[in-house]
Amino acid sequence: MSTLAPAPPRTRKQIPGLRLSLPFYVFKPWLKFGEPIRLFEYLRRTYGNIAQYRFLGTPIVFVNEPRMIQQILIQDAHRYVKERTVRRMKILLGEGLITSDEPIHMRQRRIAAPAFHRQRIAAYGDQIVAIAAAQREHLRDGEVIDIAAATMQLSLEIVARTLFATEVTDDIRRINDEVNTIMELYNFIVAFPRIELFLNWPIPGLVRFRRAKARLDAVVNRLIHQRREEVAQGLPDRGDLLSMLLRSVDDEADADGRHTGMSDEQLRDEVLTIFLAGYETVANGLAWTWYLLSQNPEVEARLHEEVDRVLGTGDTARLPTLADYASLRYTEQVFAEAMRLYPPAWAMGRMAIEDTTLGEYDVPRGAHVFFSQYILSRDPEYFPDPLRFDPERFTPEAKAARPRFAYFPFGGGSRQCIGEAFAWMEGVFSIATMAQQWRMVYTGTEPPVPQAKITLRPRDPLRMRLVRR
Repeated sequence: MSTLAPAPPRTRKQIPGLRLSLPFYVFKPWLKFGEPIRLFEYLRRTYGNIAQYRFLGTPIVFVNEPRMIQQILIQDAHRYVKERTVRRMKILLGEGLITSDEPIHMRQRRIAAPAFHRQRIAAYGDQIVAIAAAQREHLRDGEVIDIAAATMQLSLEIVARTLFATEVTDDIRRINDEVNTIMELYNFIVAFPRIELFLNWPIPGLVRFRRAKARLDAVVNRLIHQRREEVAQGLPDRGDLLSMLLRSVDDEADADGRHTGMSDEQLRDEVLTIFLAGYETVANGLAWTWYLLSQNPEVEARLHEEVDRVLGTGDTARLPTLADYASLRYTEQVFAEAMRLYPPAWAMGRMAIEDTTLGEYDVPRGAHVFFSQYILSRDPEYFPDPLRFDPERFTPEAKAARPRFAYFPFGGGSRQCIGEAFAWMEGVFSIATMAQQWRMVYTGTEPPVPQAKITLRPRDPLRMRLVRR
């Protein structure tokens, strides 16, 4: 009786990368605290589409290949959880949609889904346009403004109206101020070893964080309490996202057969998550859009041609409505191309919870896997002449010719941003409304420097001179 020969040993390639732990390279020009994009650019340039290094004993894998990213986010999503830098955001955002793992994430997403239904989002279109139109009326020909600050104010007013059904009140300003304080501390919070053990220590950065978070929680919790009182009194739905979240329940019954909604703590986590995701990201995307338009007059002229054709000129000009959205295709392409060059969500990561494989490589349990929208969307393999601002990259034909995860400004898989449709509508309507009346001319002598924090912000004020059309 013959016996089967033993199977040959499985052989896989070793992931190339840095031989020593990352701190040993502290004096290298490509490694600087607070500037992770430098490191990612070096790894891509030196080792190709996959590279590894270690930091404080943790294996870290950097991936720059769309099919591998798709494997992580979709096919093998159950083998990964959020990695450390995102999990650190739980200190601020709790178990919100950005930070939570399964099964909490899926339950929260089911409850929140009705608030982001297409029909519900569409109802906010007129509010976005009205707020953008009001902002443009306060501008003066020849005035120089910081467009990053202006788009932050625009986005703040939009999120105040759509999330809380209110104007920018003292409460909203306080939320904004405290979120900005915490944003400034983000790199410190991420880099601090075992920060969860030291949150109550009298360390200056942590004292600032605790105070900002306490003030933030107090405002948000009071708004939630007031809105719950309205619901208890039978007052009508205000039509905002918070009202919808308060009234939504899980489609799936719990162990007792009940369909329950969110607790006050869960609501607080989602309100802050929606505030941060719906305010900071779109505002930065718009700021970079206006800068890029100022540097590319042919694209700017074509944008104005579309806006004028769709919305009219002179005495026949009108504000955009939801019915115009499908006709503002080039405007959407402009916004998409701006987010390619300067993606507000500039990197993502996961942590392997079991030994697994990635393409032809082994990935050990506990490894952190990073991929960067900023690096990948500037890769000439998928975007030839990558630094050129070309909205034609986002025609339906051009998009279909690229791998799915060559461009993913709002993430992907089961954790894709639930507010993506809202973000696109806010971007397109804001650009079209402002472009009806204004051009912008960059007054700086050097290109702006992007700063990679939670989102990709301009490091310095982005000063633009306004020119009335």
